Amino acid sequence: MSLAAALGTATIYPLQPAIADVANSLDASLTAVGVALACGPMGYMVGLGLLVPLVDRFPPGRVLSAQVGGLAAALLLSAVVGNVWALGAAIGVIGACSAVGAGLSSVVGRLASPHRRAATLGIVTAGISAGILVGRIVGGWLAEVIGWRGMLMVFAAACAAVAVGLLLLVPGTRGGAERGYLATLRSIPGLFVRYTALRVAATRGALWFFAFCALWAGLAVALSEPPYSYSAERIGMYALAGLLGILATRVSGMYTDRVGARRVILVGLVIAGAAAAIVGFALPSAAAAFACLALFDAGLFAAQVANQSIILAIDPAAPARFNSAYMLVYFVGGSLGTAFGATAVERFGWPATAAITSAAITIAAAITLGADDRSI
Repeated sequence: MSLAAALGTATIYPLQPAIADVANSLDASLTAVGVALACGPMGYMVGLGLLVPLVDRFPPGRVLSAQVGGLAAALLLSAVVGNVWALGAAIGVIGACSAVGAGLSSVVGRLASPHRRAATLGIVTAGISAGILVGRIVGGWLAEVIGWRGMLMVFAAACAAVAVGLLLLVPGTRGGAERGYLATLRSIPGLFVRYTALRVAATRGALWFFAFCALWAGLAVALSEPPYSYSAERIGMYALAGLLGILATRVSGMYTDRVGARRVILVGLVIAGAAAAIVGFALPSAAAAFACLALFDAGLFAAQVANQSIILAIDPAAPARFNSAYMLVYFVGGSLGTAFGATAVERFGWPATAAITSAAITIAAAITLGADDRSI
């Protein structure tokens, strides 16, 4: 399941390093290809809303296998398209099906024993984190070796194999959802009214994902301009700092089961907030910047595992609609962060951008401190 989550998440990113090659191949502008690639995150949000709740109503092995199978078909279609508009439509489908990671998290939250829920969730979240990291790296390497079309075919073949594995290995136990699918979708907005824990967790999660996306988007701009003027390949290497974040998801899951979510969230946010503040002045030293980015990722990934364990525990028999609601708000925060980070460096400079991300994390920590025990 962790491998499937990694692969599903990775499929959003492999074309990003090859954007110039795609534009040349399709005789399109970089702007047009950029718009096509933006269909991936938009499709992902659609998948969160429409596909994730299915794992509570139907046998999850079949639902997830069909979703990854659809991912394989969409990747194959993307590899043979002849124009940028068809590519954008296929990437939108890829984005929707790549929400399989959130579906897998929901299944884990339902099937894991209560005293091991966060630790087990940490394993799947480690896969999602690895997908974010590896998607760009492997995609760029394969595109260089066999071309972007061949690279997509490799990803399609991998998804087809994983789809078979999910069908064979994921338990077929249905969730405890009693309402119909459309009723479930209509109920999602009302969950925020009824459940304080969901409101608190979604608000702070959106804040720190805003900070995460803003920092990384701003970093790319800062490093591409003087006095650094780094190449895209060199900037991409900074993503290796996320390796510590993958380890943090495993450790934080185990500690959440032992000491509770509040402590893990607060420790993670303190580490991330401090690292964000320091990295605003650490770019001249590549080693110091890399260390800060590693701690930044580790702190936020740790907080995410603990936060999501709270969401999945609200209704352990049917957690998917809660996870879907949470992730939708979470990714709204990330989308705003990406848009903000890219422009903030130009307007305010890198140190101010990093300080703003640190402030957003501080607000998330204050919300956690101020919440009562029932809404942690």
